[in-house]
Amino acid sequence: MSPAIPADYEPLRPVEQLDVRSADGIRLHVEVHGQPGAPTVVLAHGWTCSTRFWAPVIRRLVDRYRVVAYDQRGHGRSEIPPSAVRYSTRALAEDLSAVLTRTVPAGERALLAGHSMGGMTIMAAGGRPEVAERTAAAVLVSTGPSDLIAELRVLPGVVRSPGLRRFLHRQVLRSRLPLGPVGPASRSVLKYATMGAGSPDGPVEAAARIVHSCPTGVRAAWAGVLGELDVRPGLARLTAPTAVVVGTDDRLTPPVHAHRMVAALADPQGLLLLPGVGHMAPMERPAEVAAEIHRMAAAHLRAAEPAAAGAVAAEPAAAEPAAAGGAVPTVSVPTVPRPTPPAATERSVSA
Repeated sequence: MSPAIPADYEPLRPVEQLDVRSADGIRLHVEVHGQPGAPTVVLAHGWTCSTRFWAPVIRRLVDRYRVVAYDQRGHGRSEIPPSAVRYSTRALAEDLSAVLTRTVPAGERALLAGHSMGGMTIMAAGGRPEVAERTAAAVLVSTGPSDLIAELRVLPGVVRSPGLRRFLHRQVLRSRLPLGPVGPASRSVLKYATMGAGSPDGPVEAAARIVHSCPTGVRAAWAGVLGELDVRPGLARLTAPTAVVVGTDDRLTPPVHAHRMVAALADPQGLLLLPGVGHMAPMERPAEVAAEIHRMAAAHLRAAEPAAAGAVAAEPAAAEPAAAGGAVPTVSVPTVPRPTPPAATERSVSA
């Protein structure tokens, strides 16, 4: 029997659904959640995922924000590109631009949060005037700007040759083998590669169902793009205040990327390290990721008042119920504006 998916991980019913056309005509599925007229948070998911990936984070934001989430091209309910040339970092940037233009009114700005390929999307769009004018701040989660294959930590340490490791990693990521149904073996593989060892069965099952639903061709096409990705020029042109989040056990985009991004950002707003967390930080630790989004929104968006009981607290994030194996660590996250420090601060939750 498959593990039960926690209620927090079930997708919410959006208050609005939109079809947005990108610059090349590809149709993008967009969902709007939360409070009309509230400050806007835009969420971009990663490779092989969909808007469902953000469900536990959206639940923690909807009482205070208008939350926009969209399916990257080829994923979820967005259109699958008809040819390989439609998969590129430029396409990612143009898709984000189209979504922002449609969902963020002229003269207003949003907080952008991107996980994995979603973070790369935000970096790829760095320097685009139409994106910059609608961006108040950004949060980059479990992502990297370049050298993704070289820094992967998926293969065991017994494979020591750097050249062989890069070759094998590339072959695994570009595989066109179907993932098949979710089962014990596939859950174990996904957990090892993308989540921390202490992740409970429910979130692992939720993540596996999302990843397995990505079409094989789409998965392989984007893997090819990610294998050659270099969005460092866009990162250097990303002028909005930006925070970075990474799990210490992230095998796909390990912390070395986070440190490089913080060093390259024009206005770094801190690095949040999540001990024991893998690549799927928004699913593994949704409370901490939502709290970091809220911290940045509170500092850089117009004031947002809770619309109902149960809104995200303006005080430090409270502990979630204990997961199997022990209590969930928490982090105290300040939410009041503060002067930008001379250098980015690094914070870590207690283990």
